[in-house]
Amino acid sequence: MVTEIVSSTELKKIAPVFGQLSFNDHEQIVFCNDKDTGLRAIIGIHSTVLGPALGGTRMWNYATEWDALNDVLRLSRGMTFKSAITGLNLGGGKAVILGDAKTQKTPELMLKFGEFVHSLGGKYITAEDVGMTTADMDLVRTVTPYVTGISEDKGGAGNPSPITAYGVFMGMKAAAKYTYGSDVLEDKVVFVQGIGNVGEALVEHLTNEGAKVVISDISRERLEEVRDKYHVAIYEGDNLYAEAMDIYAPCALGATINDETIYQLKAKIIAGAANNQLADETTHGKILREKGIVYAPDFLINAGGIINVYAELENYGRQEIIRKTENIYNTTLEILSRAENQNITSHQAAFEIAQARIDGRKKEK
Repeated sequence: MVTEIVSSTELKKIAPVFGQLSFNDHEQIVFCNDKDTGLRAIIGIHSTVLGPALGGTRMWNYATEWDALNDVLRLSRGMTFKSAITGLNLGGGKAVILGDAKTQKTPELMLKFGEFVHSLGGKYITAEDVGMTTADMDLVRTVTPYVTGISEDKGGAGNPSPITAYGVFMGMKAAAKYTYGSDVLEDKVVFVQGIGNVGEALVEHLTNEGAKVVISDISRERLEEVRDKYHVAIYEGDNLYAEAMDIYAPCALGATINDETIYQLKAKIIAGAANNQLADETTHGKILREKGIVYAPDFLINAGGIINVYAELENYGRQEIIRKTENIYNTTLEILSRAENQNITSHQAAFEIAQARIDGRKKEK
């Protein structure tokens, strides 16, 4: 008798799309393909209950197309709850373009992507994400009105990264208040993993407050640039998760809190900009709670960016953007207290609040 061993990758291929764990009641998945420009993209629309599905476009060189699908499913679902818990009348959507943004992104590719977005008639509204720039959104705007995050000189709210970072900073301060009794971050050791636009802006806030910042990134050039600009330390070790720190701030890709890293982590607080930081929301959320690590839910504290681009749809100004973003502090405290009082994880507490708002709107329809 011969037993055939099937790899996890092969199992993914066998499993139907609707059977993917990340396919959590999504309304629509759109596969976009254009031979002439080389465009291969996936648009995920998780929910339009509260409004059009708004979420950024990410261009990334995925190892497999299944990885790209899983990413867009997880990201679009996260956007639903991000908008819901922040009180915005938006649903959840996301798009991924498969490829290297540095070498394969062309104006023609972006224009073709914009045409696919336009074909959805406003059900999905795109914005800037990893591998994208404000200039890219300006270009997409020439073929569809269903895009946000365009340049300020074109009537938009501009790059959402600084506001995203400010919201994370507010959430981090709230988590510190809950944990230490004070939201002052002076002398707190903060490891920032991922020094993109959001990560750098977060480093600026932290250094201005006197935190002891250590940075990590896949780009040595980027690390040295940020180190010299803000006088912070570069992490030179090979296992960041096992290092002594007060706060771990993941600001790159998701799932860094996983089966391998979670038992090594010595941080008192996790508060960062990355989406989907917990590889398994239920299992890893419970382990963090058991370890006494305070987790500021990512889809709450990184909502500054969507607050920023939502301003373009609702026509509110900079002052209201800042007010809504600063309110992330209060909501974070509310959720951490709710989790403690109900003996549940902070992720579950945040999820329940967001889901209740969605369910309420469904009943109204």
